[in-house]
Amino acid sequence: MGALASGALAEVATTPRLWPTALVEWRALTPAAWWRRWPPVPGPARQYMSFRLETMYGSAHAKLSPSDLVGYLEWCRWMRSRAR
Repeated sequence: MGALASGALAEVATTPRLWPTALVEWRALTPAAWWRRWPPVPGPARQYMSFRLETMYGSAHAKLSPSDLVGYLEWCRWMRSRAR
């Protein structure tokens, strides 16, 4: 997931309006006490990512592209604006 992280970081870095959304989603998807599981990386649980990849691409082993992640963040931003 290192390549995704760096590619996604570059993609999101060029879209400042998504910075707050990315932080909110990262916080929401990071499990409590994330440092207790191996590897200690603050991010979504593997089971959650497997589920999301399978529902999005049809395979839990598919690779998420940075542009798809940005699309997801755009959707989250839009949904939060509608919830207000």
